Amino acid sequence: MTDSTHNDLVIGIVGAGAMGSGIAQVAAASGRTVLVYDQRPGAASNARAGIITRMEKRVAEGKATQDAFDMLVANLQVVESLAALAGCGLIVEAIIEDLAAKRALFAELAAIVANDAVLASNTSSIPIGAIASGLPNPSRIAGLHFFNPVPVMKLVEVIRTPDTADEVVEGLTLLAREMGRVPVEVRDTPGFLVNFGGRAYTTEGLAIVHENVATTAQIDAVMRDCCGFRMGPFELMDLTGVDINYPVTAFVHQSHFSDPRLRSTPLHRYLFDVGQLGRKTGRGFFDYREGANRPSADATSSAPPARAVSLLEASEALVALAGELELTVLPADDGICPILCAPIGEDCAALSARTGADHSRLVALDLAVNTARRITVMTAPEADPAARDSVVALLSQSRAVTAIADSPGFIAQRICAMIANLGCEMAQTGLAKPQDIDTAMRLGLNYPSGPLEMTDAMGADQLYTIMTQIQRLTGDDRYRPSQWLRRRAQLGLSAMAS
Repeated sequence: MTDSTHNDLVIGIVGAGAMGSGIAQVAAASGRTVLVYDQRPGAASNARAGIITRMEKRVAEGKATQDAFDMLVANLQVVESLAALAGCGLIVEAIIEDLAAKRALFAELAAIVANDAVLASNTSSIPIGAIASGLPNPSRIAGLHFFNPVPVMKLVEVIRTPDTADEVVEGLTLLAREMGRVPVEVRDTPGFLVNFGGRAYTTEGLAIVHENVATTAQIDAVMRDCCGFRMGPFELMDLTGVDINYPVTAFVHQSHFSDPRLRSTPLHRYLFDVGQLGRKTGRGFFDYREGANRPSADATSSAPPARAVSLLEASEALVALAGELELTVLPADDGICPILCAPIGEDCAALSARTGADHSRLVALDLAVNTARRITVMTAPEADPAARDSVVALLSQSRAVTAIADSPGFIAQRICAMIANLGCEMAQTGLAKPQDIDTAMRLGLNYPSGPLEMTDAMGADQLYTIMTQIQRLTGDDRYRPSQWLRRRAQLGLSAMAS
């Protein structure tokens, strides 16, 4: 096979859109000659001009040297036909996400380039083996999936099919490092690692909205303030575009035989069907049109703040919060005051039924996540508004409060548990090494931590409890725990333990 790390390697890029031009830029900046081709007249030339303009700006701002700029300009070339790529040792395909189109292109390329040239696809979700099917010498075909914007995003997924030669994977991995990227090796499967693992964050947020538990604004605020995510799931989907995230979600769900853990909701499909795609159309899960107001995630109350409470199944965190708030904790329920609780994976209805506590005065607080900036309050159906409002009034003196309807696992417990559980499932099925799973999810999706790190931080036993409780209460196999999570919870092991 061609040595993908050799400095005299000539790299061909087919497709000069956002991804193709980004790959061309980082490849040329690494010192290799790069030939860019696009079947659309002028597209490759325009891409080259755009790259040069961006690099000129970086030089002017002192973020790049003149020598680096000169090298990139010299290395970046445009060609007018596929035949002009015949001398390339590596070709990276970055065309539309259509299996038939990619197969046709790879068949053309296989007939043009040398027998030892490496052919790689930048597809974000189509299995590489499906693209390579029927082609001669499939051992030289692999996936090389960059993330948008390529010059900024460091992650590269190197996808190996059962036929891909070891030297091809090793060469692409080393080349990615020399391009300044962070490569992770991933087994060939629909969605690969990031697009598969990233389903949990958005689809569980959608499930919570579907159940009328909380609003999109409330969910986003909780995930930012309590869990450290840069963006909530709904502002993230509006940014990437519903026309992007819905088809990928549907494809991954269908490709995994309708695994309920990957299921979306009718609202997701509805926005796609009616063209409310997010920021690009002015409306999505939120309204971005001029004059539109973003709904508040904060609960407010004019009620007198609670001063005395009883604690149900008092945990260390609940006792500590009561002390911080200078609450009088009654030794026994007086039949009048709010009853505070901090359930793990349960909702107020289940907790009341199990303990006999008065559901009308039960006010649940999610203390499983960071509550320094925001705390989530949950009540049962037909709850006494006075009990809830007095607790909201007290809590809102020191932090933002989000008040939601009854839900096993609140918001944050549910979403974090689903992210962690899907990460554990990726480890269980050998999709990638545990450390690579976390690296990919942090770099590819800007998560505050990887799913296995999240498992260890919250505790595998606690996350297993959350999943089993939600599965029991909902009867939905969407929440079935991964065997990887179960074993490590039962044995007290790190989620990283193999």
